[in-house]
Amino acid sequence: MSGRWIERWEPEDETFWQETGEKIAKRNLLWSVISEHIGFSIWTMWSVMVLFMGPQYGVDAAGKFFLIGTATLVGSLIRVPYTFAVARFGGRNWTVFSALLLLLPTGFAYAVMEPGTSYGTFVLVAALTGVGGGNFASSMTNINAFFPLRKKGWALGLNAGGGNIGVPVVQLVGLLVIGTAGAMHPRLVLGVYVPLIVLAALGAALFMDNLAPVKNDTGAAKEAVKAGHTWIMAFLYIGTFGSFIGYSFAFGLVLQTQFGRTPLQAASLTFIGPLLGSLIRPVGGALADRYGGARITLGTFAAMAVATGVVIYASVAASLTVFLVGFVALFVLTGLGNGSTYKMIPAIFLTQGHRKGLTGEAAEAYGRRISGASMGLIGAVGALGGLGINLAFRQSFQTVGTGTGAFVAFLAFYAACMLVTWAVYLRRPAAVAPVPDTAEGAEGTESRRAPAEV
Repeated sequence: MSGRWIERWEPEDETFWQETGEKIAKRNLLWSVISEHIGFSIWTMWSVMVLFMGPQYGVDAAGKFFLIGTATLVGSLIRVPYTFAVARFGGRNWTVFSALLLLLPTGFAYAVMEPGTSYGTFVLVAALTGVGGGNFASSMTNINAFFPLRKKGWALGLNAGGGNIGVPVVQLVGLLVIGTAGAMHPRLVLGVYVPLIVLAALGAALFMDNLAPVKNDTGAAKEAVKAGHTWIMAFLYIGTFGSFIGYSFAFGLVLQTQFGRTPLQAASLTFIGPLLGSLIRPVGGALADRYGGARITLGTFAAMAVATGVVIYASVAASLTVFLVGFVALFVLTGLGNGSTYKMIPAIFLTQGHRKGLTGEAAEAYGRRISGASMGLIGAVGALGGLGINLAFRQSFQTVGTGTGAFVAFLAFYAACMLVTWAVYLRRPAAVAPVPDTAEGAEGTESRRAPAEV
């Protein structure tokens, strides 16, 4: 696994980028998306498996929410070591290994997915699928190193969006199996993914590259942990990606539990929201490139609060049609917010480099170092929002029999996200010194207004 190392990589050099870098970066992006896509499908596999678990499995709604919550938790925590694995082993090498690792949860799920299996076994197997969630962190860290700052919003949005589409795709596969073979054959879903995993690993081995200049930087990691912006962006990412992944896991189960949908009826609706949310994620990154990530993020949270209000009304009125409209709108908005928040990260730390008196390549190098180190932590904490959503649903259904209480809590959280976004990244603090002209254009609002210390 030691081949295909690139020793020189200077994406900010326009000549290098046009003559050499762009073609290589796009080739690596393609196979990164494919591998991450399969990883997301495996991570969210249990959002489909629970639809197959009828009364004969002996697992109630609260138990099913706990299963998908377990997968969410492990997938969130494992993102931290996956972030550092790229520099340690190489982006290509780690992509191959992490893709092949997906065979483990898929094979175990195939072995145990039948009535009579103990609940504890289901929990352990659901936990194994968390390795698919780690693929996002390593993939984003890898692609972040390949592209220049001016292209990061587009590249990271496309990489993440293509990966996120793995959620609706596995749900569509589940729908196809339930619609043709019935709800008694969950193993057919798992069987589809074995050759796809092998294909992703083979493609990564043949067509991806390792970047020798990318090294684990212990100092950068420590600085990222101490930086207030890392934790502020992690909080905002809980509201965007945490909502997306949490809703993706829970949507079908909510339809079954609160609205009495059959497995086929639930599966026929579940994929719509994650699909639209995934497709629109690159748009969020592109809008952030043009108008500034904070503006797009603030508008997204405001719209999410409105959509949540619609869902609360539908939940109380027991209107499935209105509920679907509001919930699908939430998915679309989380996709936009995913793209805009991730675009903010490299620009914020570039600005911090200028605040420290750095200019030109020195400031850009600082921004790359700290943003790369922070992305894994932000992604891990943000994904924990998915766990919070599923635990909130579990508690709400146990207490009042509907998801209304959970949605009220989500509304309050989105209001807090709006306040934080405005206060930190849009309000002009009087004590903040102006940013040097070299930061202009890096990231509309953030490059001019991000406070030096938070």
